[in-house]
Amino acid sequence: MVPALACSNCGQPLAALSLSGHYGRSVEVELCGPCHLVWFDAVEPARLAGTGLLSLVGKMAALQSLPHQVLRKALPCLRCQGPLKVVHNRSRWGPSQQLECVAGHGAWLTFGQFLSEKGLLRSMTLADRARAVARDGSLHCVNCGGAIAQAEACCSWCATPPALVDVARLAAALDPESATRDHAVHDVPTRLTALNCAACGAPQPASTHWQCGDCGATLAATGLAEAHRAVSALGPALRAHAHKPAPHVVQQRLAAQQPALDRQRARAAEMQAEADAALGRHGWPDEPEQHPLGRLPASVQRVLAGVLVALMLWLWLSR
Repeated sequence: MVPALACSNCGQPLAALSLSGHYGRSVEVELCGPCHLVWFDAVEPARLAGTGLLSLVGKMAALQSLPHQVLRKALPCLRCQGPLKVVHNRSRWGPSQQLECVAGHGAWLTFGQFLSEKGLLRSMTLADRARAVARDGSLHCVNCGGAIAQAEACCSWCATPPALVDVARLAAALDPESATRDHAVHDVPTRLTALNCAACGAPQPASTHWQCGDCGATLAATGLAEAHRAVSALGPALRAHAHKPAPHVVQQRLAAQQPALDRQRARAAEMQAEADAALGRHGWPDEPEQHPLGRLPASVQRVLAGVLVALMLWLWLSR
């Protein structure tokens, strides 16, 4: 049995997770509960499938019940114990940062940094803070789960700014192909507005609610555990989709591949024309029955044509 790796910050054993990735692969990550850190090798965050992301969010939410260990100023790499550098990333969701190994072995991210990198957090306004205190009696950090005073700019335990978990965005990240479009929250037709529900598309007033008034979808949550509960109902459908894609998703995938197939067919026709010209051929007669192949069944002709195209592509690629 391989011994568990020790956290670079507190020295306690890390929890090793094997999560579902794209194309049937698994993604290996290590978590430290007391430090609220997650280690990813190389580009593993981008390889997480929806079911893997759901499992990781659930594990992070459970670990937030542990008291937070303050992070050291200089953490070493988990793999080589070498130095790390602060890397500032920018995506369509905004800026984020991580501690990356200078030798390229991977990176440490806090729970909050990982959620921010995925675009799952949104800043808390003063109205959000007042609403959270009125509902829950206090504010809690999305990174470590610690209590935050209403007037504090950052969590006093881990220095993470107060934020809400964007549950609608989390649901979209779990299911980018809309395999769960038949779920109840998607029943209301989409209406484009300046501010609309990401679950059903219904227009939302700039009011004090965190839930969609039409479909009841939770649009934001004050904690990771609440956000995970809101999307955990999608788990069975996501696992079924991973085992066998929904018919409408298969059609979407085929439609996305059609332009590439058309280009390949057009290129094969060009190659055939170039080969005919080089050999002095002028193509087959216009009437199929005048050619010996024209007397073959149509199904056989299609098979032979496919074999010819594949052979020409192979000859062209092997040049």
